[in-house]
Amino acid sequence: MRKNLLSLIAASVVVLLLASCAGYHVRQGRQAMALLAYSKAEGHFNKALKHGPDRDILLQAALAESKQNKVEQAAAHYAQAEQIAALTGNDAFEYGRLLMAMGRYGEAESLLKRAWDSSPERKDVAMLIGACQGFRTFYKDSSKYGARMLHFTGLSSAYAATPYQGGLLFTGQRDVAPASRDPWSGQSFADLYTITIDASGDATGQPVPLKGSVNGPFHEGPGVVCNDGRTLYFTRSNYYGGRKLLKDGNNISNLKLFRASLQDNGEWGNISEFAYNSDNYSVGHPALSNDGSILYFTSDMPGGLGGKDLWYCTNLGTGWSAPVNMGPTINTSGDEMFPTVVGDAFYFSSTGHENMGGLDIFETHREGEFWSEPRNMGYPVNSTRDDFGLWLNGSGTSGFLSSTRSGTDWIHAIEVRPPTFDLAGTITNADDGSPVPHALVTLHNLADLMTLRDTADAHGNFRFPLGANRAYTIRSEADGMLSQSIMVGTVGLGISTTLRGDIRMHPMVPDKPIVVPNIYYDYDKWDIRPDAAKELDKLAHLFLENPGIVFELGSHTDSRGGDLYNLVLSDARARSAVDYLIRRGVPAESLIARGYGETMLVNGCRNGVACTEEEHQANRRTEFKIIAGLPAQASE
Repeated sequence: MRKNLLSLIAASVVVLLLASCAGYHVRQGRQAMALLAYSKAEGHFNKALKHGPDRDILLQAALAESKQNKVEQAAAHYAQAEQIAALTGNDAFEYGRLLMAMGRYGEAESLLKRAWDSSPERKDVAMLIGACQGFRTFYKDSSKYGARMLHFTGLSSAYAATPYQGGLLFTGQRDVAPASRDPWSGQSFADLYTITIDASGDATGQPVPLKGSVNGPFHEGPGVVCNDGRTLYFTRSNYYGGRKLLKDGNNISNLKLFRASLQDNGEWGNISEFAYNSDNYSVGHPALSNDGSILYFTSDMPGGLGGKDLWYCTNLGTGWSAPVNMGPTINTSGDEMFPTVVGDAFYFSSTGHENMGGLDIFETHREGEFWSEPRNMGYPVNSTRDDFGLWLNGSGTSGFLSSTRSGTDWIHAIEVRPPTFDLAGTITNADDGSPVPHALVTLHNLADLMTLRDTADAHGNFRFPLGANRAYTIRSEADGMLSQSIMVGTVGLGISTTLRGDIRMHPMVPDKPIVVPNIYYDYDKWDIRPDAAKELDKLAHLFLENPGIVFELGSHTDSRGGDLYNLVLSDARARSAVDYLIRRGVPAESLIARGYGETMLVNGCRNGVACTEEEHQANRRTEFKIIAGLPAQASE
């Protein structure tokens, strides 16, 4: 009994010690979260979880990992918490975003809908639900771009690259000793670096810290250099004038914008602070218009639409104007960051709008006083992870972007490939739909008058390459068939695609009537209606493709009205159609007009039979047929 009692006491002591140990790590983790030391907080929460699963600790660990872009680890902890009790509200939102980042859109949509149930006013949630439902559209033109990771060593992350002295200026972080780490990320504080880029767009050599006094003990970057090459605008932590990091009442060290000048010794110095910085909100991520007259930046200053917004100031000659929000076309309740300007295009990254997950890169253009609707640039510019900081060269053919798709923030070279177009078609018999084998197919480029010819295969199939922004005619010829042509074009198309150019050929059978669809007449009239004009235009094209053949245009009426009247009316309709075709260029000697009145009804709507208007209209039709013999013989 005494032995059992001692064992029970020992077990109780162990449980109390373990509970005390777990409680210590939870307290330390929460203190670290309050200080935004997410790397440290993650370590404490994971140690606490070794003593057993706890839903609150799992959610805290997931949040700390999410803040560091540790997607898989955070998602695993949210999944464990979900097994204990279903996630709701912002927890469901955060887990849904992580699932999007992992490409699991169906599961993400379910979580985001839960978040929306809790907060139906949140537009950012609604937009992400829409993105989950339509995620396939992000991949519809994946051949337009090529993206590859730059390879160089010496840094643990590299991002937000812009042109600099024949190479790149970018923001980077290193692996450092624990005492020197940024408590948020567990890496070094960020600095501005430069690297050389060769003609093929590859990095050469090692990254070099930007010369001068720009880099300091805390964060620097991103930055941008003016076109004159002598002025740098850059982002920096709030420690100007000392080595102590200044923080606001929420323990946040806000970012600020600064300006530096290139000194005669090649170093950057003479640093001055942007007039609209504040200790209470962040200002950073500068970008300049082509002429340097507008400064764009990211800020969470009051007056925005939620999260971080994009703003701009105009150079007044005596300083920068007051900041102006770029408005609801660009800004959302999410975060908009990393602006760049290339030609007339404005690029930025956003967690709002419809995106693939995390930050996505969007393109917009100035349209007068407004901006065009931002366009998600799709895969592979964007991925399910964070994508940001796009810059393209002046010709728009190559550039750089930053992405966490490889697991950490890194610079990727991007190639813009021109869209490719093909034409594929099948030639069939208009009577029975059977293929017309081995027809001669001619592709005529209307822009440069170039012609390509090929023969359709045994199944009537053919294929041609097409150029961008071009209009073409495709003509098919085959023994015993009326030649036929259609038009296709790539004008205005920006997405690689294969166009269809199917052609239906009519057999060349004398005296066989062929109904021309949709050429109808109003009751008691012979005027050509607009819908009939479209079909007659096609018919004119067919007749012009087959010179030397005489065609009869036959017109028919319904049974209403007197027989003689209908005969006269149908003749007027036939002549009206022929006159229209002649105005479209068909030779008059190739056409004969003939009215048949009500003598050849296509249904049972004879005199005295009650019929609907649609049934009567079916009889008010136009047909054409080939007249055998030469034009002179046909007119006798």
